[in-house]
Formats: sequence, structure tokens, C-alpha cells
Amino acid sequence: MKLHEVRVHPSKAKLKREDQLAWKIAAVAADKVAVGREVAAMIVNRVIDNAAVAIAAINRHPVVSARDMALGHARKDGACVFGVAPGRRASPEWAAWANGTAVRELDMHDTFLAADYSHPGDNIPPILAVAQTMERSGKDLVRAIATGYEIQMDLVRAICLHAHKIDHIAHLCPAQAAGIGTLLRLPTETIYQAVQQAVHVSFTTRQSRKGEISSWKAYAPAHAGKLAIEAVDRVMRGECAPSPIYEGEDSVIAWMLDGPDAVYHVPLPEPGEAKRAILDSYTKEHSAEYQSQALIDLAFRLRERIADLEQVERIVLHTSHHTHYVIGTGANDPQKLDPKASRETLDHSIMYILAVALQDGSWHHVDSYAPRRAARADTVRLWHKIETREDPEWTRRYHATDPAELAFGGRLEVHMHDGSVIEDELAVANAHPLGARPFGRADYEHKFRVLTDGIISTREANRFLEAAAELPRLAAGDLHRLNVALPAGGLLAGKPGIF
Repeated sequence: MKLHEVRVHPSKAKLKREDQLAWKIAAVAADKVAVGREVAAMIVNRVIDNAAVAIAAINRHPVVSARDMALGHARKDGACVFGVAPGRRASPEWAAWANGTAVRELDMHDTFLAADYSHPGDNIPPILAVAQTMERSGKDLVRAIATGYEIQMDLVRAICLHAHKIDHIAHLCPAQAAGIGTLLRLPTETIYQAVQQAVHVSFTTRQSRKGEISSWKAYAPAHAGKLAIEAVDRVMRGECAPSPIYEGEDSVIAWMLDGPDAVYHVPLPEPGEAKRAILDSYTKEHSAEYQSQALIDLAFRLRERIADLEQVERIVLHTSHHTHYVIGTGANDPQKLDPKASRETLDHSIMYILAVALQDGSWHHVDSYAPRRAARADTVRLWHKIETREDPEWTRRYHATDPAELAFGGRLEVHMHDGSVIEDELAVANAHPLGARPFGRADYEHKFRVLTDGIISTREANRFLEAAAELPRLAAGDLHRLNVALPAGGLLAGKPGIF
């Protein structure tokens, strides 16, 4: 890996394209380096993971709306839409919109945390939609997904968006565009323009993850995917983009991030170096914000030591800056303590999550968020006894570069009415690569079967898992096999709109 210095340059400096971050990203995307077996195997895992969470959410309201929008843009030779039989297809940007929303809705696919947040599995829907439309092979798709993960995660390692209240899709959209560039074997010049266009249109605020969190949280990465496909389409036709998009004196770094004096150091693979970033990402065992994964596991463990939760006086979670200020009491967000809050808000409230995990000793992607469950009087009492505090040591470990030091958990102190204190800590989730039970292929397949049980037939589940395992060897035109269809009559329809 090579660190690239990125800073703002005045227009009169006429910064060469080869010295711009967007060009360097494009050069990585255009590099024809092979994908190793370990990376290819993990890509198969994440394709399975995405399909699992998408089908589990297939009839939730935002997903139904997105699917209906997509089917309003039918295209005979287009891309498949999750839940729909592959004979009925949509224009790729709209298929990416529908599938990306389905993948994101339950907040249960993969994650990578560094200087910023990310769900790099969001790269898969738009890249797959274009691959199906353009009849690319499984090998092409694997190379493209490796690029999408690499670019997004490298940007996330170096450039913090959330400190400036910019949503994390600003790193996702250029990664999606780069991945599509790899898929279509576009030249560096073309990918460069697509990356710039993607950056320019994808800077949005974090209000989508603050206050009364709406369904836009699920739509946001799908919107990025749609924008990325449109950006690539435009530049393939010879159109250009605002430039230089990162370093320009009136562009994103100067006015939306650290300002005109900012200096970032972005790591990118050297020419000929394999793209292995996906191996540093991790999926979710539980349907909740990633920073809650280890804490759910910790609550399961700690509850065995608490004889009566009604005797709890207060609970204090000592954790990282990110956890405290994003999903903890440091957010100063009253909705995170509101029993009538939306599911999207509850899965960003570590106080609610800990209360339910301590009481139930299990976590379910539907039942744990049910309005009746959230409104239980004993749950509300426990929930409102929980507070979070930033601990500098947990913050340091959150940003550690040494894998042995890296931590996304915290320390729980349960103060009882009798004056005793029960405490425990956990650094990483059980499913994390460094956790007690790291996820492997069997776990991804089990997750798929659990989340799709009762929604699709066993035959369809078996067919999909066999196709996914063959992904690196699928022939051109066979990528429709990666779609998952519900039985006839299994899909709900939503309210009519314009399309």
C-alpha cells in the first residue's frame, strides 16, 4: 500500500490529473491485478450475506416502495430485482435502487469502522445490477466487487466525514463507480471522470441518522448506487465531471470537510498489488448498529450474573467516542429513549439494545424491535437506567492499527440497589474475525437460511447457495442465478406513485 497526500490546491496551480486522488482511485480500479482465492471466497460470503438480509426485509414498507419504483422501469435485458422471478427485470440503476434498499433496510450486513463508518456490502447491488445487464461473468463481478470494497474502505481509513456531519455514502458512491469501472474494463480516464461525478453528487448530511430516523437510512446507499451507475453511463458517453473534485479550492475538502488547510493521507494499493480490503471488514450476527454487536454479546454473557433485573439501580457503559456520541447518551437525542421511536432509531440506541439483550438473552431482527416489545414497562424502566460515557482507552482502541488492539465494544458496570457492582467487558463481537466465533462460510449459509425461512422455498434457498458458491466460475450471462425469488403471490405491493 502507498500513502497518497491529499490537500486543497488553488485553481491557478492547475494540479495535474495524475496527482489527483480521483485519478489514483481510477488507476487502482483499472489495474487488472488478479483476485486471490481468500478474497474471492469472502466475496461469495458477502453475496450470500446481502441476499439473506435483503430477503428478510423483502416485504418491509421501504423495500416494497423501492421495488415498485424499480418495476416501473422495466427492461427486458436489464437486471434482476430481489424477490422477483428473473424473467422480469428492471433498468440497472433502478434494480440497484431496489436491491440496495433491501440490503440496507435491516442494518444487518457487513461493516468497516476506521476514521469513518461504512457498510462496504452496499457496493454489491449496483455492481451486480450492471454486471447482469451487461452480461458479464462471475470472474468480472468478483474483480469489480474487490475494487468497490478496496476504494471505500481505503477512503474510510483516511478521511472522516461524520465529524463534519456528512453521511458516509460520500465514500460509497465513488467506490461503486470505481467498481463498475473495473467490471466494464473502462480506461483510467473514464473511471476518473466517473469517480469525480460520483463524489460531486453524493455529499449529503448525517441528519438521515439523527433525530427521528426515517426510511431514508435504508434508501441512502441505494441512492448512491443509482447515482454511481448514472455517473458511469454519462462518462462512457463522453461527458466530464467537476475537477479536481477532492483538491479543488471550491470543492468538498475545502468547504465540506477539514477546510483549505487540510491534509489527508489515503492508502491505496500499488500497481500490481492485490485488492484485499474486504478481509478487514466484518459482518453482523445481530440486526443492529455494528457498534452494538460486541455489546449485545456482552449483555448475553452478563445477564447470567444478574439474579433480578428489577434490582438494577443504574447501568453505565464505558465505551469509545463513536459509540457514546452516535448511539449512546452522548448523542443528546431524546428519540433514543422514546418507546414510540421507529425501528431505525431503536437500532441506533445502545440503551434500548442493551435493555432488550439483558432481558431476553437473544436478538431477533423483527421481534426485538416490535412496538409492543419496545413499550414494555419493565423494558422502559431498565432502558432509562442506562447511560454511556466516553473512555479514552476505548476510543484509542477503536482507532488502533494493531489488530490485536482494535476494539468496538466497551465495559459494562451494573450497579445494584444493594450497592454491589457487576461488571464485564468485551472488545469485539463473537462473529468478528478476532472474536470468539469468527464467521465462516457455514455461518453465512446458516444466517441465510434463518433469515429467509418461511419466505422462500427450501428448493430456492438450495439453488441460490449452490449458485453463489460457483460465483467465480459463472459464465457471462449467468449472473441472474444470484437473484432470489419468492413464491408466486409472496410479494406485497405498495401505494401507487408516479412511476
